[in-house]
Parts: sequence; C-alpha cells; structure tokens
Amino acid sequence: MPATTLPDLTLQDITGQTVRLADHAGQVLLIVNTASACGFTPQFAGLETLWTTYRDRGLVVLGFPSNEFGGQDPGSNDQIASFCQLNYGVSFPMMAKTQVNGGDAHPLFAWLKDEAPGLLGSKGIKWNFTKFLVGRDGRVIKRYAPQDAPAKLASDIEQALAS
Repeated sequence: MPATTLPDLTLQDITGQTVRLADHAGQVLLIVNTASACGFTPQFAGLETLWTTYRDRGLVVLGFPSNEFGGQDPGSNDQIASFCQLNYGVSFPMMAKTQVNGGDAHPLFAWLKDEAPGLLGSKGIKWNFTKFLVGRDGRVIKRYAPQDAPAKLASDIEQALAS
C-alpha cells in the first residue's frame, strides 16, 4: 500500500546509500523513470539542463533507472551511473534500478500513479521517461508523457518554484 505522503518514503541511490524524501521537504521534485538504451535516452541532457538551471532555486531531479520496458536498462547500477555521467554529464541524483509497475513497484511509484493517473485514468506507467512534477507541498502537480521533452516542463517548473 502506498505511503500517504512523500516524507514517509525512503529510497536507495545508485551507489547504495539510503535517501529519505523527508530530506527534500519544501523542494520541487521532478521524478523520472529512465533507461540507458531507449529512444528517449537523449532526454538525460535536457534533464541535466533543468537540474543545473533550477537546482539553486529548489528543484531536485531524481532519476530512477528501470529495465521494465523493452529491457532497455539491463546494466548494473554502476554501469548505469557510468553511462549517464560519461554520455550525458548527469550530475542530478540517480537512484538504484527500480520497479515502477506491478506488485513489486516501489511505493514511491505506487503513490505517484495514485496521485496522477495517466490517460483515461490508467495507473500504469507505459514507458521510460514518464515524468512527475511534485510541488513544494509534496503533492503531484502534473504527470508528463515520455515524449514530453524536458525543456517543455520549464514553465511548469518555474511556476512550482514560485509557489
């Protein structure tokens, strides 16, 4: 059963360290399920741009590698971290490989899908690079489709940061 608030949740980052979402209270979060070998993989560059542009104002981008869609992230956490840094200069926080759908879905993604269902009320995540913008109050502002380029999120992020 999903937690009712973000601060209740803990994660594991890509290096194996525990991350408490309570540590990000009052910040705007952009949560993205990622993959290293997907047609949308170049979005890592746009996500990094959002991170470097807005982090000083309170944005935290969190990447969650997932191998659920087409087996497009089969590597280890170390391999994924190296790929993201070498190919896209990723410096935003990356989490450990994560299940986003089904009975083994991380409670964060169960919560996100409950808060912001997809088209026609679907609670599943359909593909890599689905994005969730969470406001400073810990509530989901908007869910974005994989094809929504990170640059298109800038105005929504600016609004969230101004709140």
